[in-house]
Amino acid sequence: MTEATSAQTAPETDDNAIIAERREKLQALRSAGVAYPNDFERTHRVAALREAHEQSDKDALEALAMPVAVAGRMMLKRIMGKASFATIQDDGSQIQLFVTPADVGAEAYDAFKKWDLGDIVAATGVLFRTNKGELSVRCTGLRLLAKSLRPLPDKFHGLADQETRYRQRYVDLIVNGESRDTFLARTRAIAAVRRHMADAGFLEVETPMLHPIPGGASARPFVTHHNALDAEMYLRIAPELYLKRLIVGGFDRVFEINRNFRNEGVSPRHNPEFTMMEFYAAYTDYRWLMDFTESLIRKVATDARGTATLSYGGRELDLSQPFARLTIVAAIRRHAPQYSESQLQDAAFLRQELKQTYRVATDQAPLAGAGLGALQLALFEETAEAQLWEPTFIIDYPAEVSPLARASDGDASITERFELFITGREIANGFSELNDPEDQAARFRKQVEQKDAGDAEAMYYDADYIRALEYGMPPTGGCGIGIDRLIMLLTDSPAIRDVLLFPHLRRED
Repeated sequence: MTEATSAQTAPETDDNAIIAERREKLQALRSAGVAYPNDFERTHRVAALREAHEQSDKDALEALAMPVAVAGRMMLKRIMGKASFATIQDDGSQIQLFVTPADVGAEAYDAFKKWDLGDIVAATGVLFRTNKGELSVRCTGLRLLAKSLRPLPDKFHGLADQETRYRQRYVDLIVNGESRDTFLARTRAIAAVRRHMADAGFLEVETPMLHPIPGGASARPFVTHHNALDAEMYLRIAPELYLKRLIVGGFDRVFEINRNFRNEGVSPRHNPEFTMMEFYAAYTDYRWLMDFTESLIRKVATDARGTATLSYGGRELDLSQPFARLTIVAAIRRHAPQYSESQLQDAAFLRQELKQTYRVATDQAPLAGAGLGALQLALFEETAEAQLWEPTFIIDYPAEVSPLARASDGDASITERFELFITGREIANGFSELNDPEDQAARFRKQVEQKDAGDAEAMYYDADYIRALEYGMPPTGGCGIGIDRLIMLLTDSPAIRDVLLFPHLRRED
């Protein structure tokens, strides 16, 4: 068979012709005055019917003679002369409809035969089980509630193109059950986070999304303008400084689950807007935070997935075991043993190594003029970070890259800070909070110097936050957990777009 002949035997579907035909059907409905009715009253959800009658056999259902009114999207249809079948999908669950002209009337039956897959259909009737054992509705009434003008993807191939799945998530959710499962798992996980935070005595709060000064993280902000105030505003990059103001105000434990916005790149790990959970607890430190964060992630995994032992990318991931704790230097020595201890303490060597071996621009911001700690961190990111598969806390971050963290009492060059890595990705960042207003003011001034030197991600000086600290903030620990990355772990999703209902993409045009 030639290629041309093969193509003739399997012609491509002409979606434009299908849409045109369906629009003609919709026009006929409009002419009859019955397009898009909204007076149907559903009595049962399909999932509830299936759960309640999973064990009911044919005789039991016949004796029950239970009337139902169900509705959903028509996913399958089989016309078989005097008796036909359809399958409707309601909130992810499906049920079969059994339709005959004797039960619904000749006019309704003829109309039903012209309906298309994807149409939203309502059915009244009696619940029964077919001879093949399929739970079904013997229809006594049928109505078309909403006409689908666009054809659904082929049922055998689904919606396979990944970019189309992201752009048209509404279609993806209709035809791809695994996508639906991912977002149900996301909902369960976030509910578990809230439940465990409340159980631990944390108060859920909401802080502003529009900030007069972008603060709480080192990142490029989105800039907007408030017309009434005639003021430049920023979409928040982090809620941290507002949450710590609440600690000053006397709320001992607070948390917030909400969006952050960072005007940076898009990648499998990054989206311009993302969900973060930040929490702060007075009279705690970073050691307490590590214990609490480890326990929280383990509990959320168990609640959302039923186990703390997961599979990610074909590899086992065990969250049930104690999380490792390593310094930056110890992590480099473990995963890049070619570097000696003395080399890792030599700033000149590190600067040259980063430039020559890893092509890191050490003469540009943020590494221009960087000290030993920042250079060690840069080498860690190049050599060890991606190797941290099992949960690992990296501790004792350099003070020069931790402007909001409390310095160690034993070594002022490092801070009481950690980042948690799982499967080579940062999941959480926490530290003992800097509550010395004069120290914080000095660090803000240093950040301003770095911004003036060309570091676009350096922080601004926040005078009101300094004023808040001057009223006195108790010793406090604070942590941020990337919810989207956590959901990626729990659902074995390779990209952040897989766990966002509507990820950001380049414009189609």
